[in-house]
Amino acid sequence: MAKKKTSPAASTVKPTLVLLVRHGKTPTTGDKLPGRAPNLHLADLGIEQAERAASRIAGLNKATAVYASPMERTQETAAPIAKALKRKVRIEEGLIECDFGQWTGKSLSDLRKLPEWKAVQRYPSSFRFPKGESFPEMQTRMVGALHKIVAKHPGETIVAVSHADTIKAAIADAMGTHLDLFQRIVVSPCSISAILYGAEGPAVLTVNSTGDDLGALGLS
Repeated sequence: MAKKKTSPAASTVKPTLVLLVRHGKTPTTGDKLPGRAPNLHLADLGIEQAERAASRIAGLNKATAVYASPMERTQETAAPIAKALKRKVRIEEGLIECDFGQWTGKSLSDLRKLPEWKAVQRYPSSFRFPKGESFPEMQTRMVGALHKIVAKHPGETIVAVSHADTIKAAIADAMGTHLDLFQRIVVSPCSISAILYGAEGPAVLTVNSTGDDLGALGLS
């Protein structure tokens, strides 16, 4: 079989590095499914986490733009990052949390008792939240938003502040992992995951980074 040739135009496209940051801890993190409910802000610990993430990212001295989902908690996480980089926070609707529909605001301990919870964890590709979004729709939306951002910033390093499930779905897509396995990916509050989007496809460089290892990306 003949080897597929890369077109000259494709080979000249500079890769874009996207640093995916989950928002910091909120008063309901780990207890409730907040979804898109308004007026949920960072807890004191979440503010500290956002400041630490800002310091880590600013140390790279590379990021040229900061995007965030429309939710308060993501914008509050993005604010110190943008300040450290001397940038403005740009709102990108596609980075928003999954629409959990009637599950929005429910206690996780109660939701885990439902028979549907098994589908959420083991077969998410077939699950739609009651009067809400399906996981495939969420993944398509999130990946589409990232591709739009990447197209605007060829060859640059971009920060995108989003949510746990949306980031996990983007990582799964970049790795070619089936959506039914995306729950195996861990994305902690204010963790940083890095995906390099190039002409030949994405490459996942790090996932759930919470320490001081970003220098290993070779950008500092």
